[in-house]
Amino acid sequence: MPARPEPGYFSDDSMIRRVMRKRAVGLTYGQRALVVGAINPLLYVGTAENTEHRTTPYTRLALTGRLFEAVSLGSKAEADRARAFTDKKHAKVSGALPEDAGAHHPAGTRYSAHDPHLMFMTMAFTFDSAEAMHDLLVRRLTDGEREGLYQDYVRWGELFGMPRSAAPETYARFRRDFDAYLASDELFLTEEAKLVGAYLMGQRIAYPLSMPVQQALGGFNLLVQGSLPDRIRRIYGLDWGIREELACRTLARAVRAAHFTPPLAPRLLRGSLTGPSYPLYKIATRREQELVHAGRPSMPGVDPRNWVARNSA
Repeated sequence: MPARPEPGYFSDDSMIRRVMRKRAVGLTYGQRALVVGAINPLLYVGTAENTEHRTTPYTRLALTGRLFEAVSLGSKAEADRARAFTDKKHAKVSGALPEDAGAHHPAGTRYSAHDPHLMFMTMAFTFDSAEAMHDLLVRRLTDGEREGLYQDYVRWGELFGMPRSAAPETYARFRRDFDAYLASDELFLTEEAKLVGAYLMGQRIAYPLSMPVQQALGGFNLLVQGSLPDRIRRIYGLDWGIREELACRTLARAVRAAHFTPPLAPRLLRGSLTGPSYPLYKIATRREQELVHAGRPSMPGVDPRNWVARNSA
């Protein structure tokens, strides 16, 4: 008799597990969260200045995906290892903006990975992207499912150290506040964040790839771009018209249809739609490591040095 899997912090029927087991979500929400989250300069600059983000951004995306999945999908032991690793990394993420980043974030504004509000914003961008990609690529959540997913993500944020009081009590309150934030003048995209985001969502292509790979990545990128709020696309200067919208809708409908296959559909198809997404991130990671070892930048034009090194050269 096979051993029962070790329980995690979330039950098998929890909304966070039901949503994040969908690979259509797991393979796209991280890109979207980073692209949208870059409009918060404290989060972006704090990460870029204190991690290897500039040199190996796709490796960081894959690692982040693995850590996040360990907490949402893994056992308690796996989740605790991920939490300990993250806390160790976050211990050194503290500093101040080296230059102005909009009217709300003048030079000298402090940031810290342990700031409760920034912890909440990290959780907010992550939850918002998981919700958006599930709605687009699987099916629209019911009101009850949406509330359940939000509460699970609040608990997820707590497991990474976020105080419960940092998050709104209900989904309705969260949606009102978060949408107001996205419509406010607090948003600011630094030039570097704009360039990195353009690569992450496929607005810019660093190096040509084989046609099958390029087509597959192009499809993922189109879906991520199509999921973005209109204002975020405008901030990035993303060219998005009727042609792009129709192409995105057509591809999204095809992905949604695959999740409603009859019970007798091939097991291979059913199995490919669910499960952890981290193993598939390794493709991008492997490509990035090859570039780094060859002395080529993963994202041409992004200076790997931090602000002090750049301005003291």
